[in-house]
Amino acid sequence: MKKIQIINGPNLNLLGVREPGIYGSSSFETFLPTLRKRYPDVEIDYYQSNIEGELINKMQETGFSYDGIVLNAGAYTHTSIALLDCIRSLRCPVIEVHISNVHKREEYRHHSMISAGCLGVICGFGLESYDLAIRGLLASSQQ
Repeated sequence: MKKIQIINGPNLNLLGVREPGIYGSSSFETFLPTLRKRYPDVEIDYYQSNIEGELINKMQETGFSYDGIVLNAGAYTHTSIALLDCIRSLRCPVIEVHISNVHKREEYRHHSMISAGCLGVICGFGLESYDLAIRGLLASSQQ
């Protein structure tokens, strides 16, 4: 059975409450069972933290034994060389995900510090961005 770790960064614990016009009205915890139902042969684990070091700890914990990581680093995407360094050190691939299309938003959101270490980047499809990332991880492992 494939194992995929989903990691959400700062403020993503407020999905469904925080700026629903941008992020939608569903929490990630509400969406997670849908993902698990779509991929019954994949173990999908979920973790969220507002603390950069905890995100790094979780990636180091799972990045050598899991088949892939789906990472929405939130605002750390645009600032964290530490996350990039961690991603580059892992054995499994990482896909960067954003719920909104960051390129249609503020200028400072247009640059990602972590993209260079990731297998791919998906943004702008709401919570379905996570589904697309899982599909990408599964497809890349078949090659």
